[in-house]
Amino acid sequence: MKNRMQLISACMLAVVFAGSVSTPSYAQGINSGVTAAFGDNLAGGEGINSGITAALGNNLSAQADISVIKEAPEEPQEPATICGYTNLGVANVENHLNIREGAGEDAELAGKLPKDGGCEILAEEGEWYQIRSGKVTGYVKGEYLLTGEAAAQRAAEVETTIATTNTQTVYLRTEPNTDCTIWTAMPEGEDVIVLEEQGDWIKVDLDGDECYVYADYVDLSQQLPKAMTMTEVCYGEGVSDVRVALVNYACQFIGNPYVWGGTSLTRGADCSGFTMRIYEQYGVYLPHKASAQAGCGTRIDSSEAKPGDLFFYSNGRGINHVAIYIGNGQVVHASSPKTGIKISNAYYRTPTCVVRLISD
Repeated sequence: MKNRMQLISACMLAVVFAGSVSTPSYAQGINSGVTAAFGDNLAGGEGINSGITAALGNNLSAQADISVIKEAPEEPQEPATICGYTNLGVANVENHLNIREGAGEDAELAGKLPKDGGCEILAEEGEWYQIRSGKVTGYVKGEYLLTGEAAAQRAAEVETTIATTNTQTVYLRTEPNTDCTIWTAMPEGEDVIVLEEQGDWIKVDLDGDECYVYADYVDLSQQLPKAMTMTEVCYGEGVSDVRVALVNYACQFIGNPYVWGGTSLTRGADCSGFTMRIYEQYGVYLPHKASAQAGCGTRIDSSEAKPGDLFFYSNGRGINHVAIYIGNGQVVHASSPKTGIKISNAYYRTPTCVVRLISD
């Protein structure tokens, strides 16, 4: 009678385990334990206890095995990017691609995307793409935009390594050491093109000149040219019509090439060739040299600058670059062979002087 009660208890316990476990391997462990219990029942109560122990042991073993093979949840992966874009488009034009506020050629201009400029494709509407580049969001004609593999291939061919200053004031030097002459100072957040990484120093291109910046003071990234907004040309109050016209005229050549010694606004000009031709259109004739142009007109404080005034910059040995102020703290200039005619922060490097040629 006692053995029979023990056998019933073992069966009930096995049923409880079987009912509480849905995994087949659990049940197999329990079944083998119950079988052992029934088989040993012929020999006495000790066999039943051994069977229960076997059932419990197998059940625990199955749980342990499942714990081992259970995979940790995968963490979400960041989408792959090319030059910072997840759905890259590249401007396939000779000079620049107009970005419009709507999907149509009659829509107002929102900005301009330079040749080989990069953008994020947001949506497709017929033959138009909605894009975002820099500060500009708008629409471009699809036939002038490379996408997919073609865009990735073009980006690999034209991408540029950019050094972005990450400290409040960064000195660019004539040699890769701190004992040499300071070329100029740049504020935080300005970009220069990297020519070569030299350990602790980075050789960069500043308006066509080579200089050096300490590697810790810049962040490097692969970039494509970005779009420029039309509202970047902000004239401010009290600006004469001739200043507005001059700045509008200068800005229509954005994206055109830089050519050393050149004076053509379409085929290529250097910095002083660009300013010379722009002012020539308004009856002001300048010499073809930045340092000589700095001797023309009236020098003013940079805080008094109005659109149309000239900003001059030095390389530590003398004035070697000139740009036209367009308002809103920005200048348009023929920068270098790598970037052509573009808009920059007027204080992207320390101005040496500002000259006024147009009297209001």
